[in-house]
Amino acid sequence: MLYALSPIPLQVDGLFIIGWMYLPPHDPHVDDPMRFKPLFRIHLMERKCATVECMYGHKGPHNGHIQIVKKDEFSTKCNQTDHHRMSGGRQEEFRTWLREEWGRTLEDIFHEHMQELILMKFIYTSQYDNCLTYRRIYLPPSSPDDLIKPGLFKGTYGSHGLEIVMLSFHGKKAKGTKITGDPNIPAGQQTVEIDLAHPLQLPDIENLRDFSELSRIVLEVQEQVCREEQEKEHRQEEEDRSQQVASQPAAKPLGGEGAEGEETAAGSEGTTQDKAPASQPFVLPMGVISRNEDYPRTCRICFYGTGLIAGHGFTSPERTPGVFVLFDDDRFGFIWLELKSFSLYSRIKVSFQNAEAPSREAFDEMLKNIQSLAT
Repeated sequence: MLYALSPIPLQVDGLFIIGWMYLPPHDPHVDDPMRFKPLFRIHLMERKCATVECMYGHKGPHNGHIQIVKKDEFSTKCNQTDHHRMSGGRQEEFRTWLREEWGRTLEDIFHEHMQELILMKFIYTSQYDNCLTYRRIYLPPSSPDDLIKPGLFKGTYGSHGLEIVMLSFHGKKAKGTKITGDPNIPAGQQTVEIDLAHPLQLPDIENLRDFSELSRIVLEVQEQVCREEQEKEHRQEEEDRSQQVASQPAAKPLGGEGAEGEETAAGSEGTTQDKAPASQPFVLPMGVISRNEDYPRTCRICFYGTGLIAGHGFTSPERTPGVFVLFDDDRFGFIWLELKSFSLYSRIKVSFQNAEAPSREAFDEMLKNIQSLAT
């Protein structure tokens, strides 16, 4: 079962319960496997007692504590934070963190903006290394009508590196929700939204290289979406008004026929994906920045979508237009029109072997017992 921090899978192994941190591969290698790092260990001993060990840092397991916060949520606390510190101080800790988390040294990073973002992430992470809270992740249900199977994906986010996103489907919409966050967009926010009722017909491969041509196509669809939303709001207002004044069941409200026709039109747009070719050539327009140049050169279908951008500290958030690109069952991309940036996402495929996973109810009860035993 998964708990959100990075996220955390909990593994029962004999007399131990081990919490592992899932870490994305080093940027920008989005197709590489996830990395694992132990965070805490609960030792179930005889005579109805248990010990909790923090495994964060480089000095081995040390004394910790666990506490149930509420349903589907618990926290761990380190009682010996000196085990997290290094003899060389913060500078040595930062360089070690940089090698482990990013697979590079500070000298390798020449871009000043990227250095700033990485330093911000290190400061934020190190502030909370002594007390961590975990919330259970409920993976989205799967439907035969879904474009692809929903689930967890690792994606490129420019200077922020790789982050984890949960893709879910909701009728004519698909949503990408951040499981891990950054100094601009925190975890839990909806990073991308895909409008499955508005597929995009990309130009031929030569014209696709022209960013202005792609921008024109996307902005035209954006205007269409805005008109449809305004018409829908107008119809809703008319329906509400007619319900207030009618003394008996009213006739079909103003715009009702148009609503039915538009729904049919949306339905026909939605079926475009069924009529789309198995694949079509794809290339990023000139000027669009991609951390990973090894993206697929063919795609199945594209849709209009919006992406969430904000300043540091999640200031002035706004949704901006973009293009959702479906490559195959396990990879998709998103072109951020305003940022002239491209994010590539790859499905997370991980599983524990030789480990028994208790049921959700059994594990919750186990945690309660461990908390009482450990205290």
